[in-house]
Amino acid sequence: MTEEKKEASSTTGRAAKLARPNVLSLQPYRCARDDYSSGILLDANENALGPASLPTNSLDPYDNGMELERYPCPYQLTLKRLLCDHRNAQVGQTADNGGIEPKNVFVGVGSDEAIDLLIRIFCTPGNTSGGGDAIMITPPTYGMYKVCANVNDVGIQTVPLTPDFDLQIPEMLQAVTPATKLIFICSPGNPTAKSIPLSDVRLIASSVNAIVIVDEAYVDFSSVPTATSLVNEFDNVVVLQTLSKAFGMAGIRCGFAIGPADVIQLMNNVKAPYNVNKLTSDAAANALKNTATLEENIRVLLEERALMEKQLIALDFVEKVYPSDANFLLFRVKQKANELYKTIADRGIVSRFRGNELHCNECIRVTIGTAAENSKFLEKLEDVYKELTA
Repeated sequence: MTEEKKEASSTTGRAAKLARPNVLSLQPYRCARDDYSSGILLDANENALGPASLPTNSLDPYDNGMELERYPCPYQLTLKRLLCDHRNAQVGQTADNGGIEPKNVFVGVGSDEAIDLLIRIFCTPGNTSGGGDAIMITPPTYGMYKVCANVNDVGIQTVPLTPDFDLQIPEMLQAVTPATKLIFICSPGNPTAKSIPLSDVRLIASSVNAIVIVDEAYVDFSSVPTATSLVNEFDNVVVLQTLSKAFGMAGIRCGFAIGPADVIQLMNNVKAPYNVNKLTSDAAANALKNTATLEENIRVLLEERALMEKQLIALDFVEKVYPSDANFLLFRVKQKANELYKTIADRGIVSRFRGNELHCNECIRVTIGTAAENSKFLEKLEDVYKELTA
C-alpha cells in the first residue's frame, strides 16, 4: 500500500502554489496500518478478543468476516480501484489512456467531508477580521459550500446563475481575485437540476488560478458526461461524487473527490486516519462490483421522472417545470408554494419548499420516488392546492 501512504508533501504543481503553507509543511499522522496490516497485530491497542456485537444480519449465524475489532484500511485501495474502473468505462478511458487511477481518488464521509477538507487545505481563515481567502459559489446552489466556508472563517464570493440556471462565465472570471482559491460548480445543480456543459468547466479551469470543483452528486441521472475526464487534462479540476443518490446508499455516507494526484495527496494527509469504516467500505465495494442494479434503478427513475414531469405540466396551477438532469424536479406554482408544501408534508408526503432560493420564487422541489409514491404526491398536490385557493 506504499503508493497511497500519507507523506509530507513534495507537491510542486498548482496545489503547491495554492495550498496553505502550514498544510504543505504538515507531517501527517502515521497510523499503525501505515507499516503493517497483517500478522499478529499488537500495535494499535485494538481488542483482539473481537467485537462486542455485529450488524444485525451478521449475528445469527455469527459472522465477523470483516474483523470489526481491527481498524479499517486508511487508504481504501480496493474501493478506489473499483471507482476508477467504473468511471473510466463510462467515458471510454483506461488508466493507461488518460483515465483516473487510485492516486486520483480520495474516499470520504459523503462528499461533504471533501468539501470541508478542500476549504481547510486551500483557504486561509480570516474573513471576520477582513482578510483571508475566499471561495466562489453560484447561487442557487448546494448550501454546504457556504456552511463550510463560514465554519472555517473563509470569505464567500457569489456570482448568481442566470434565471435559466446557466453560469455567468464573464462575470465569474471578472469576480476572481488573488484571494479566490476554490470555485464550486454544482452540476447537475441543486436545486436547479441543470447540468453545466463540460465546455464551461474547461473555459473556467483554463482561465483561473484557482481550484475548480465540480460537484456531481447527481451525475448518473444526467445527459452530460462526468467531468472525471478533465482531471488529467487540467491540474486544477476536482470532481466530487457520492453513492448517496443513484446508488441509493445515502445511509452509508460514502463519497469521493477525484482530482490531480497532488491535490488528493494533500487531502489524504489532512484527513482523519480511519475516516471510512469497514461497514461502509464493504457495502460501497459491493455496489461498485455489481452495477446492474444501479443501471436498472437509473432506468426506472428516469422513466418516472419523465412521467411526473408530464403530469406536473398538465396541472393548470403549475407555471413551470424546469428541465431535470437529476433525480428530482423543480417546479413553480402560481401561488402559496410554502403553504402547499407544508400542508402536504403535514399529511404525510414530504417534498421541499425552495421558494427562498434565488430565481426559485414559489418553487417546490420533489424527489422522484416509486411509481406509487409519485402518484400519491401528485394526487395530494392537486387536492391541497384546490383547498388552499378555494
